[in-house]
Amino acid sequence: MTSFAPDSIVLNRKLPLWYQVSQSLRASILGRSAQDPLRLPTEERLAEHYGVSVLTMRQALKELEDEGLITRHRRRGTFIEPSALRGAPVRLLGSVDAIVAQQSGMTTELLDHGSEPVSGELSAYFPDLAEVATYHRLRSDEKTGEPTNHARNYVRPELAALFDPEDLVRWPMTKVLRDVAGARIGQITDTVEARLADPETARLLQVPLLSPILHYTGVVHGADGQALDVVRIHYRGDRFSFTVTLDAH
Repeated sequence: MTSFAPDSIVLNRKLPLWYQVSQSLRASILGRSAQDPLRLPTEERLAEHYGVSVLTMRQALKELEDEGLITRHRRRGTFIEPSALRGAPVRLLGSVDAIVAQQSGMTTELLDHGSEPVSGELSAYFPDLAEVATYHRLRSDEKTGEPTNHARNYVRPELAALFDPEDLVRWPMTKVLRDVAGARIGQITDTVEARLADPETARLLQVPLLSPILHYTGVVHGADGQALDVVRIHYRGDRFSFTVTLDAH
């Protein structure tokens, strides 16, 4: 039986290898054509393909199995789920202070700000609004000056009126909303997925077109559950990683 042939990638040793492999294989699976085989090569063949250990490959496959993209059968092999769709995103939840700390430590340039009609995906977050305030920022490493990510924030106009756009050069948006605008934050939801750099992202982050990036969507909800801010951030995949710390207390 012919096996499905995944794309090749150049692995970066600064990021977890199993994560890079799982995301590459995930993209190959979701981007396959209808006539592609459903059977994956063996763990050994896949490990050789990606240049990683069998243990690393096994961990990557476990991630895809948990997401429902593949099924593994003893003696028969590993198969792509025929109806596999984009799975549940990785969600990182923590305290507001933890989110603020995560966003700090970079040099920030405010590229532009203004307003934008609420349409498309934004209408799901702001169903009661006709337009939102927008802010576009570029963040760079403080030591090297190398760009690491660019962010677009979409904020409720009544909150945007309570702070100066230049505040976003000094502080992260979450801190500005809480400490300057006085917003009562109830919950923050972080979603991270792998994507390929579009022309604007490639230019701003100084990476090749279609190179791997991490796409982050953060939604800040008020104490009443209403969305206060939606941010979409593109991170250089070779310069950024996410760490989740769980407190058992």
